[in-house]
Amino acid sequence: MSLHLRTKRLTVPQLVAMKGQEKIVSLTAYSSAIAKLIDPIVDFILVGDSTAMVGYGRPSTLSMQLEEIIGHTRAVVDSTRLACVIADMPFGSYQESHEQAFRNCAQVLARTGCDAVKLEANKALASTVEFLVARGIPVMAHVGLMPQFVNVMGGFKAQGLTAETGALIAEDARANLDAGAFSLVLEGVAEGVARQITLESKMPTIGIGASPACDGQVLVTEDVLGLSGEQPPRFVKQYADVGAVIRDACARFADDVRDGRFPEARHCYGL
Repeated sequence: MSLHLRTKRLTVPQLVAMKGQEKIVSLTAYSSAIAKLIDPIVDFILVGDSTAMVGYGRPSTLSMQLEEIIGHTRAVVDSTRLACVIADMPFGSYQESHEQAFRNCAQVLARTGCDAVKLEANKALASTVEFLVARGIPVMAHVGLMPQFVNVMGGFKAQGLTAETGALIAEDARANLDAGAFSLVLEGVAEGVARQITLESKMPTIGIGASPACDGQVLVTEDVLGLSGEQPPRFVKQYADVGAVIRDACARFADDVRDGRFPEARHCYGL
């Protein structure tokens, strides 16, 4: 098993320093149980707005609320001690103005104890990133396939497959890095585009459906474990079918209850 020898929580500067030294590993978590399991294994935990889909069964990430992200992030922070914890800012919580973005991001950091926030930020939102960083809020920027832009993009489609769209993603990436983002998530980006952005960036890139050249990789834990209940995206490698294990265990419990085999005397008190 790949375990780290760290004794303290990884900081944002330490995460940045990993570029060119070792690959960065990340998974998502929104519950204490999962967070505890992956804490000694990953470098950072992303409390993603994907929680809306995998945790609540909603059709997209757009309905995720600020209070929900705060609650889940607090659970993850309180349950871990080694991994850097980064919270996704929900749709509508930072796009309106610089002031709105700072107010909500500061609330997330103060109320959860997480280390940084992640924003889906194209070139137009780079000034928001700059505003936040200048006021002490570390920002991981997310470009390429941005789920919060799903209605504009016309679905969850790979991005940068033409020279023109690839150039636009590269512009978004440069704008966010120039604004002070400490890292870039490249999602659903054409491999060559992601590779070039990584080569040009002084900050770590984290791929999800992007390129093996990225400085690190992130996946949704439920997809990795076969718990999402859906056909995972092409870029996911499923490492276990935990869903099948859970279904089998629950079915055996149900059979024992219905057949009178559970509980037994050893499961009762005062006998």
